Amino acid sequence: MKIRLFFGSLIAVTFMNASAQEFVLPLYEGKVPYSNNAEVKENVVQTDITRISDVVAPDISVYLPAKQFSTGQAVIICPGGGYRILAWDKEGKDVAKFLNSIGVAGIVLKYRLPVSANVTEPHKVPLSDVQRAMRMVRYNASKWNIDPGKIGVMGFSAGGHLASTLGTHFDYGNKASADPVEQISCRPDFMILMYPVISFTTPYTHAGSRESLLGKNPPKELVEYYSNELQVKADTPPAFFVHANDDKSVPVENSLLMYEALRKNNIPAEIHIISEGGHGFGLASNNPHISSWAGSLKLWLQWINLNGVKEGPGK
Repeated sequence: MKIRLFFGSLIAVTFMNASAQEFVLPLYEGKVPYSNNAEVKENVVQTDITRISDVVAPDISVYLPAKQFSTGQAVIICPGGGYRILAWDKEGKDVAKFLNSIGVAGIVLKYRLPVSANVTEPHKVPLSDVQRAMRMVRYNASKWNIDPGKIGVMGFSAGGHLASTLGTHFDYGNKASADPVEQISCRPDFMILMYPVISFTTPYTHAGSRESLLGKNPPKELVEYYSNELQVKADTPPAFFVHANDDKSVPVENSLLMYEALRKNNIPAEIHIISEGGHGFGLASNNPHISSWAGSLKLWLQWINLNGVKEGPGK
């Protein structure tokens, strides 16, 4: 069966999806870290988009392109929602299907939210989940026709904060762990940051995301730790940014601060500031101007694939 996808000015991509795969895997076996015994039921609300809250069992939904069209790249997708909900289809599975259309594996992360009653250390929970997701994808890379050195992370809004947190707070694996997945590096090879929340220390902070993650009166050290423009270092991966100039919810300065921090560390970065769009536009397939970011991302991923980027010491 052939599928033809149009995303604004993005050139139509036609591919055979007969051998494409979709499946779901739990992140953890046994006890989930930073969880308690509170009786919480996952909540799914479907209106104009699907919103998920009170995640109990975090998982990854894996969307693999047909093998003959695969670039070898994969992207772990973190939907946004202010660390209170997950915009599951608009900033998750729809994006994974777009990535499949350009030969990239899309892995949608259902991460736990710090405001849920079933977590013990709220600020550690989303990062723990995305780190585990990166390890799992890299661990299964050969089985899924993925290059373990071409796995990135993508996030929207608060999900962009989580993606940039992974890009600045990763490790290269615990070689002493009895769990082979935990021995694997969780460093992403690149970041795709869509109208991301970045800074918790500036006037441009998205107060709702900060409060959801850190609470009402967090210590200064924790606020700085999760202000990711302050955490860029030599092995932080390259990044692709998209932000609307008229975003009134998460000001464009969030992307600009992170972009400048990467530049100061000689880390490749590309930024697209669109005149319109506001906040939370996703693929914006009904607006050719806003949706043009998808074509630019395709070209950037091709550039990364052909030219390679600076890597960390471990995978």
